[in-house]
Amino acid sequence: MEAKETLAMVKGQAEIWQQMFAFVDSMALKCAVEFRIADIIHSYGGPITLRQIADGIDSSSPDIPYLARIMRLLVRKNIFIEHHHSVDDGEETLYGLTEKSKWLLNDTELSLAPMAHGSEIWDFALKNPEFNNIFNNGMACTAKIVTRGILAEYKDGFGCLGSLVDVGGGTGGMIAEIVKAHPHIKGINFDLPHVVATAPLHEGVSHVGGDMFDTIPDGDAIFMKWVLHDWSDENCIKILKNCRKAIQQKIGKVIIVEVVLEKDSNDLFDETRMAFDLLMVAHSNGGKERTELEWKKLLEEAGFGRYKIIKIPTIPSIIEAYPD
Repeated sequence: MEAKETLAMVKGQAEIWQQMFAFVDSMALKCAVEFRIADIIHSYGGPITLRQIADGIDSSSPDIPYLARIMRLLVRKNIFIEHHHSVDDGEETLYGLTEKSKWLLNDTELSLAPMAHGSEIWDFALKNPEFNNIFNNGMACTAKIVTRGILAEYKDGFGCLGSLVDVGGGTGGMIAEIVKAHPHIKGINFDLPHVVATAPLHEGVSHVGGDMFDTIPDGDAIFMKWVLHDWSDENCIKILKNCRKAIQQKIGKVIIVEVVLEKDSNDLFDETRMAFDLLMVAHSNGGKERTELEWKKLLEEAGFGRYKIIKIPTIPSIIEAYPD
């Protein structure tokens, strides 16, 4: 009975996440209409490559990686369909129309394309303070959900630590919960000076101000939750190299809590993870959610040759990385 109740709770959580970020589907659909992606594919008479789509977009320099991330969600929603076939240097992906995307063609009498243009949620929030407060409070609550999953599924990972540095830890809420559950740990909350200046006191936690791009306080392990997805690959490598300097070579580790995107997965949280990725397109300069292969590349370039991924019953996973 307990297992069934737990599964029901996880399913409920997944559905709420999907509802919260349902607006991202509309944002992606708006991109497809404004870029006239359906028309571009239709003009070729069949499925085409991402480069061919990009070449048809009215822009001097369309960003293909961003376009790929938008198409990933639209394929997931069956707006477009992927076709894979072998080429000399591997596999090539082609994108074709579905019965849904045919309604986005501008040269048909039954087009629904004009209805896809509307107000974005950020514009709506700007004009509606009450909605804005509700939305922001909801975002703050997500941290509590993730914290519960981390403490339940990774308790053995904290057991051997004497000290733990939470990089980008804000006002220390996350590290405080970890120390509360594992009081033997000396917690260090590390963030920008103006952030920690207003942080409340937490038992067993000290606040340290600084810049993670310069240096990171020493500890047995470094903890980062939803930090690296804000940054480009280049900046992530800089941060991870500073993490490597802050831990011991043989026994140190970095604990990363981030989304790990999976292709062809039917996980309850997959659609929300894709929605998160498109939010990073809109609200960061180079930030993104990453696949395991992309995480592996970042970690290796930063000097972390070994890692393992631990799934928890919520949106992100735990990536435990060890230095070479």
